[in-house]
Amino acid sequence: MKFQQSDFTDELKEKIIDTELALKKHVEKLVNENRSVFANKNLILDAGFDKGGSGNPFMPGYGSSVSIGIADENDELIDFHIMKIWECQRIFLGLPVSKKFPGSKVVGEFLDETYEEVKEEFKEYIDEFLMG
Repeated sequence: MKFQQSDFTDELKEKIIDTELALKKHVEKLVNENRSVFANKNLILDAGFDKGGSGNPFMPGYGSSVSIGIADENDELIDFHIMKIWECQRIFLGLPVSKKFPGSKVVGEFLDETYEEVKEEFKEYIDEFLMG
């Protein structure tokens, strides 16, 4: 879901922060619940939450995501699934730019799926990997 700078409200900021926290907790829980199953298959399951940029979600350069990775016993990455939660950037004519100049604008992109859809997507990802 795309947002213009005029759409940046306290409610949106709260929704971004709440979603980041909920998904961070969810992937950690998912790993804890499934780590032993993967270990029995000589695989390593890990997850992470990444946040970059300033502490303000409405500043260009801010972005957040959650990811799940699967590696073999030698720590070689086998598969990686990443889901972007929020990204804020400055654009000019539809292209990202690093500097503020006349005609550029700040936009944000928020995760399109609901929390429940994301939970299901990660569950399917893990189940598919364990079955396949």
